[in-house]
Amino acid sequence: MRTLEIKKNDANQRLDKFLQKNFKTLPKSLMYKYIRKKCIKVNGKKCDIQTMLCEGDILTFYIKDEFFEAAEQKSYEFMKAPTKLDIIYEDENILLLNKKPGVIVHPDKNYHFDSLVARVQHYLYDKGEYNPDEEQAFAPALVNRIDRNTGGIVIAAKNAESLRVMNAKMKTRELEKHYLCLIYGKPAKDTDVLHDYITKNESKNKVSIHKTQVENSKEVITEYTVLKSNGKFSIADVELHTGRTHQIRAHMASIGHPLVGDTKYGKNKKAPDGFNYQALYSYKLICNFGADAGILNYLNGKEFSVDTNKIWFSDYIG
Repeated sequence: MRTLEIKKNDANQRLDKFLQKNFKTLPKSLMYKYIRKKCIKVNGKKCDIQTMLCEGDILTFYIKDEFFEAAEQKSYEFMKAPTKLDIIYEDENILLLNKKPGVIVHPDKNYHFDSLVARVQHYLYDKGEYNPDEEQAFAPALVNRIDRNTGGIVIAAKNAESLRVMNAKMKTRELEKHYLCLIYGKPAKDTDVLHDYITKNESKNKVSIHKTQVENSKEVITEYTVLKSNGKFSIADVELHTGRTHQIRAHMASIGHPLVGDTKYGKNKKAPDGFNYQALYSYKLICNFGADAGILNYLNGKEFSVDTNKIWFSDYIG
């Protein structure tokens, strides 16, 4: 028999979610069987997969030691990542980071040890704000993600409650996100709301914009405002009203104004020297909470931004 006490960052989640995170080698079918046969109990009582865990709950396990041993064999890959971060804002709950183009947000099969999330975990570990030995299923995590070659604001949550709140606010569009981009030409309208439909080709990792709804399409809404233009190029502020893959890149290209440097959606345009990837930057975040935000209520109404003078293409047209 073994026991585990539920800590603050592990509370307010379903039992099965906690077990899947903490016992990665435990097959799901066997986990369900253990719960059904009372080999896993909460506070000494029978439970089910939907049991919500509370801080201080005691889990009792009558399962094979091998699953505990696998869970206890911890190697901290994040320690291999550098701790260099450009921090826009930090408090006890969240970090707002200015991600540089070229940095991936999460590990992938080709670049597994250095990522923005690994840098965050290493940074917080060095500060003494994150100790994996004291956590059972939680690790500091990113709320939003942006493409490798897009720069800008990424939100990191230091604790589970902040992660839950910010994920919910992201889903309900209570986080207003603005992007700065350099586009070819000047749109006929200085400001407009583009309202169309989008489909994604998973194998090519590319999306298409449609004027009418088609099979498997999703609504896509993009609002842009031209800030300055010399006719040949324009700097625009773009606000996302939906959050789709490559939304800005594909939507602006669909009206004949692709992003400078975007080889995927602006193939017929030759990029000027120095534009090795799309000129796109997530530069402003506004917290517009319409509902209670719990421990993050203090962020309501606050605006955070990257100094536009530090954005690599912001002064291209003077």
